[in-house]
Amino acid sequence: MVRFMGFLTNLLRAMQSRRGGDMQFLCHRLLSERGEASQTAVAQEIINSYRAMGPAQRPSFFEMLCREFSPDAAGILRASAEYQKNPGTKTLAALSAAVEAPRQELIRRINTAPGGTETLVALRGDLLDVSRNGNAGAFEPLDADLRHLFRSWFNRGFLRLERISWQTSALILEKLIRYESVHEINGWADLRRRLEADRRCFAFFHPALASEPIIFVEVALSSGILGELEPLLDPHAPVSDPSRADTAIFYSINNCLKGLRNVPFGNFLIKQVVAELAAEFPNIKIYSTLSPMPRFAQALADTEDKDGITHERLVRLLEDFAPSLTSATGKRDPAEAFLRLLGRSRERLPSGALRRALVAPLERVALAYLTHARLPAGAGKAGKLYDPVATFHLSNGARIERINAFGNLRPYGIEESFGVTVNYRYVPDDLEENHERFVRGQIEVSRGLHRELEAVSAAWQ
Repeated sequence: MVRFMGFLTNLLRAMQSRRGGDMQFLCHRLLSERGEASQTAVAQEIINSYRAMGPAQRPSFFEMLCREFSPDAAGILRASAEYQKNPGTKTLAALSAAVEAPRQELIRRINTAPGGTETLVALRGDLLDVSRNGNAGAFEPLDADLRHLFRSWFNRGFLRLERISWQTSALILEKLIRYESVHEINGWADLRRRLEADRRCFAFFHPALASEPIIFVEVALSSGILGELEPLLDPHAPVSDPSRADTAIFYSINNCLKGLRNVPFGNFLIKQVVAELAAEFPNIKIYSTLSPMPRFAQALADTEDKDGITHERLVRLLEDFAPSLTSATGKRDPAEAFLRLLGRSRERLPSGALRRALVAPLERVALAYLTHARLPAGAGKAGKLYDPVATFHLSNGARIERINAFGNLRPYGIEESFGVTVNYRYVPDDLEENHERFVRGQIEVSRGLHRELEAVSAAWQ
């Protein structure tokens, strides 16, 4: 029996090795084929072989693509020298061809077969999973090529905006439930409430992935900006008259396909949805989000990050609230008192004296986190804002309108951000200017937050 198991193991290894070798042969063959029909046939064979691979075989395949289909360094040097000697259109084209990895043409040809786009998006999702296990650097060339091509294939010109309603096909509605990653949809009744008359849901679709939403946004139509999430997520909340609404609140934005991560869609989606809503509801004048702060609790715990909320900064930020914080806990250090109260708020829903003691200091610290905290040097994105949601909205030209202590009292809201939510506001006439300011390092806030931001900036320094 032991001998048989050993034989079986060796046979499986041989089959896996053969499959990897076959894929290498097929990929080289695909690049050498000239006829369109034969190209498509070989591309389909590669797609079928990749789909048959198990998770253990994929890293070897990715490594082969990185090794065998990278640019020729000697060819790049020759083309560069020729361009320096005779700069012109012809030598520049030769240099561009030398610099481009043969892997990109291989990916283009795989994409010509039926199901090619779907397979390549899934492949990048698998690549990101493998890269999470410490192989990110090894597979970066392949990831860079996929990202480069996806940004062309999935640009705004190819995307189709559709409104999702209760009449949309059940297949798409099921995928909305599955892909919702911000605020879980708990079944069909919950979804139906999110698609009622005072709500809107829009998604981008791509012709090559007709039944797959690429990204979708959920919108609530209301009177004024809301800071609390529960009225929007309550499946039994009464349906309001959308014709009386003056505010559109974007409360959930979801990228659906892992393989399209870091391919930008959200800014196009929000701007087009604003245009759609303005055409349907002329009374709507305010476009706001009700957004989470997914890394706030993590940032407060990361006191060793010199670009984050250190203990010394937290003490200075809380100076105005020190008497009430220390008297509520008996701790002399306001930062320790603040963190002690936050710990209590995680143990039970904050109310009464606990809530009153925390609201103002919590909102100030949250503002500091959103506007000043940066990722640590080891994060690979040193200097970027700590909060990814803030980066997304502020880079799209929004401003921080309001911070709401205890706006999300659901367990995940308490766990991730001590219940804090933030409203980002999109003022159409200010988007371009706000974007340019953000690129230069300036963050726009509402007039009501100006004085608080000054206090935060002084304490941060």
